[in-house]
Amino acid sequence: MHLDDPICEPLLAGLSAEYQQRYGEQDEMAMVTPDEFEPPSGAFVVLVASGRLVSGGGLRRLDEQVCEVKRMWTDEEHRGNGCATVVLRGLEEAALELGYRVIRLETGPRQPEAVALYEKNGYRRIPTFGRYPQAIAFEKTLAAVD
Repeated sequence: MHLDDPICEPLLAGLSAEYQQRYGEQDEMAMVTPDEFEPPSGAFVVLVASGRLVSGGGLRRLDEQVCEVKRMWTDEEHRGNGCATVVLRGLEEAALELGYRVIRLETGPRQPEAVALYEKNGYRRIPTFGRYPQAIAFEKTLAAVD
């Protein structure tokens, strides 16, 4: 999936609105360009139900072995039923296919449900690595599936 595909518009709009509600004015959406989520170094995964995007997320290259999850979001009506976990697992599979061995991400301190998601899925906390010192950072070493 391409981030600039029209089906992704609700994800981008919803994510931007959520950042605005939780953190106020910010420029996070402009910090990563859509082409960073394109193969061969990136990927974008969406979950569609009844022709409507309900959840999605992307990954981009940090270095040869490490990628970063960005733009994780689930529509409010579909939260709590495993959509984000499905997307996260899809991103992990894509990361392995692209040759990454480690997946990292940061989430905001006002997103406890995201923290719970990552902890539940085997991510461990690490020091922040991005531009937000108040962020909560996670990492997971990926294991190839036999």
